[in-house]
Amino acid sequence: MNGATALIETLADCGVELCIANPGTSEMHLVQALDSVPQMKSVLALFEGVCTGAADGYARMTGKPAATLLHLGPGLANGIANLHNARRANSPIINIVGNHPNYHVGFDAPLTSDIETLAKNYSSWIKSCSTNETLAQDGADAYTATLRQSAGSNGQIATLIMGADTAWGESSGPVMPNALPQRSKIDEQPIERIAPLLEKGGRTVMLLEHHATDPAALAAASKIASKTGCRLMTGTFPARVDGGPGAVAVERLPYFPEQVLQTLDGVEHLIIVGGQVPASFFAYKGIPGQLVPKGCKVSRLTYIEEDSIDALQPVSYTHLTLPTNREV
Repeated sequence: MNGATALIETLADCGVELCIANPGTSEMHLVQALDSVPQMKSVLALFEGVCTGAADGYARMTGKPAATLLHLGPGLANGIANLHNARRANSPIINIVGNHPNYHVGFDAPLTSDIETLAKNYSSWIKSCSTNETLAQDGADAYTATLRQSAGSNGQIATLIMGADTAWGESSGPVMPNALPQRSKIDEQPIERIAPLLEKGGRTVMLLEHHATDPAALAAASKIASKTGCRLMTGTFPARVDGGPGAVAVERLPYFPEQVLQTLDGVEHLIIVGGQVPASFFAYKGIPGQLVPKGCKVSRLTYIEEDSIDALQPVSYTHLTLPTNREV
């Protein structure tokens, strides 16, 4: 078995079901491997931006990482715009980027480039020194990295830069998947600090982003809103918010800074859950960069890497003393 097949079998065993590919010569052994592993579906895209955009959309809808297969640095560069969007949405994606073997890089062939520098802009995990024997384990580690949350994370994008020789070289076979990482849970202190602010009533907004827009998190936030009258909002472009009959109604921050400040006018407490303080998309003369109205106090329940569902549920069930005054 070669390294390419060991990699694809390992990713399939981890749970990766889809690879969206725009391959070239350096990735042909990966293409053959995809054909030989029926557990992973491969889809050919005619432009790398389609690969990365589709992987982003798949991750937002399923919560699971898809793989992309891209051709060297120029191919990766063609997909960067949608990888930027995926990073902002905290979408899990595994990029497999083909490269020349080390012995060929020194010849400065026409498609030679510094792939790792390109990948650093949006990747939370990068590996560029795989061998045919380590490639399978590197794939398992890439999968784990897409599920791991950390402070200051560049999203959940893993980029595996694979020399062609590591794909065609002999491998001892696939490896077992790693243990799955779990989100960190907050202690009682933030909950005890936030609950009295919520009990003050209707001039409080909870800004819910990322993990806090999961249906279970929104259900807990809705219970809080029904008890306290606080407003529920998401950022301007949330990664995903479920809609339709029975879904929790959540306001969305407007795009332009003047509209954001107007929407938040009169708010005394802005509670951040899973995201960051609202910031203007661009700098405007005479308008603050952080869009918090005067007199509004900003507090935080959870950071992006923390478990917002686990944090919101105790608030909704045990830390609020007001009676329910409206339907959830």
